[in-house]
Amino acid sequence: MSRASLVRAALAVAGMAAGMATAMPAVPTAAPRAETPAQFDDARRTVSLPDGIDLAFITIGPRDGRPVILVHGYTDSARDWFPALWAFSPRDRLIIVDLRGHGRSSKPGCCYALVDFAWDIRLLMDHLGLKRADLVGHSLGSLIVQVFAENWPDRVKHAVLVSSTGGPAAAPTPRERAERRAAFDFRTPISRLRDPIDPDSAFMRAWWSSPTPVDPDFIRRQRVESAHIPAAVWLAVLDQGLTGFDPQPGLARLKAACLLIWGEKDPIMPPEVRRTLIAALPGAQVAIYPGLGHNPFWEQPRAVVGRIDRFLDGP
Repeated sequence: MSRASLVRAALAVAGMAAGMATAMPAVPTAAPRAETPAQFDDARRTVSLPDGIDLAFITIGPRDGRPVILVHGYTDSARDWFPALWAFSPRDRLIIVDLRGHGRSSKPGCCYALVDFAWDIRLLMDHLGLKRADLVGHSLGSLIVQVFAENWPDRVKHAVLVSSTGGPAAAPTPRERAERRAAFDFRTPISRLRDPIDPDSAFMRAWWSSPTPVDPDFIRRQRVESAHIPAAVWLAVLDQGLTGFDPQPGLARLKAACLLIWGEKDPIMPPEVRRTLIAALPGAQVAIYPGLGHNPFWEQPRAVVGRIDRFLDGP
């Protein structure tokens, strides 16, 4: 069955699925998915996890398909993956989450360490009865996937890290220092955010920019949704989850098969942090896409997702 056929089947059950109690573990044969971002948003379900987080998520594809958990980036949501969904194999059972603090999930005052995000995913897998899955993470999501795979290696078959980082070099060269200076400084404007956040501000437009064209209505929706995240949560994720995090010590424990993906023009993850991650994971497969930015699966979904699916087909 093609992905388009699964979409049509999903639309037939979406209304029924929306009325299900959130605590029910059953997943429809073709889970809710829609052809527009608004319909996609309306298909999200919520589960109350044992740690007190209400986690929103969407499932797509056959219940007995290969489970693939998609984890979005900082200030994104499950909709982060919307432009690329059609490119995944119809065999895949996609589980797409709204991380805590994002989208329609709980937005508590704390806790936003990477292991907190990873624990939510572990609890969601338990809720869905998944003993093992492939995990695909983008940006912040890639760090969460890394931490998950380090702590619960028996629950991960493959790990795909999109727009990820191995951290700064211990002894940077003059070239690497120049790369740092040229990278997009997002920490300074985020530290100055105040509610209500303006989705059309210069910072928000820069935050959601792309070196190649992406559907402008999709980008507008992304800006509006991220502006609904309280400024305190933006800062909490930055302070508790990202500032000072050193990925290097944990990478030695990452034993799952790994695929590393970057856009060559990514302004947030410059070549320095790509090189440190590649060096730390010498067995990983690597794909760097010329001319693409921080969100390569928006820009060339067929190429990027095709590469991911081929990797997931492997041992």
